[in-house]
Amino acid sequence: MTKTVFPPCQAPIIPVVGQDGFPVGRIFCVGRNYADHAAEMGHEVDREAPFYFTKSAHAILLSGQDMPYPPRTSDLHHEMELVVAIGETASNIPIDQAMSVVFGYGCGLDMTRRDLQAAAKEKRRPWDTGKDFDNSAIIAPLTPVADAGDIEHLAIRLSVNDEVRQISTLDKMVWSIPEIIADLSTLYTLHAGDLIMTGTPAGVGPVVQGDVLRGTIGDFAPLETRIV
Repeated sequence: MTKTVFPPCQAPIIPVVGQDGFPVGRIFCVGRNYADHAAEMGHEVDREAPFYFTKSAHAILLSGQDMPYPPRTSDLHHEMELVVAIGETASNIPIDQAMSVVFGYGCGLDMTRRDLQAAAKEKRRPWDTGKDFDNSAIIAPLTPVADAGDIEHLAIRLSVNDEVRQISTLDKMVWSIPEIIADLSTLYTLHAGDLIMTGTPAGVGPVVQGDVLRGTIGDFAPLETRIV
């Protein structure tokens, strides 16, 4: 074994309902996957192909932990999403086989420094500082696919201080889960441990210190955090 100058970082591990934990490799995020959210952000959605951005695995914050308000922003937004956890390798996988590599599902929050994202868009620069930062991927315990049942019409919702901010159903996604997996697998070889955050419905908005966020998707383990 090659010696290292310092101990290597350990992969973040997400709890799994009724099973051992799920070590995370990469996080892929789907942009504008609900037409109503795209509209509220001033965009139209076409069906040519989905597009993606990424978050580092070490951006993960587990549900139940406080989220420190991040630096260099005054416009932190919530984006509630379905998380799809990949359990097998997939490369150029056909749509009709794509669900075979899904390990499970969970609730997630794609937290966004909206002001930094907007400034990057205006200058046609990457979004990284607006999307990929410490604690920006808040993930609840995963539910194995065998225990999830048919999820297509499940409700997805987010409340802030018990006030509902986002509510929709998963069948409103522009690109379905099989379509996303099949397309993403033509760009990357997907591996066990990868997560896909599948996009957010309308109703995104700012949060401030002291706010308590709670997200649910059907009967999956709920997501909870407090901004501190």
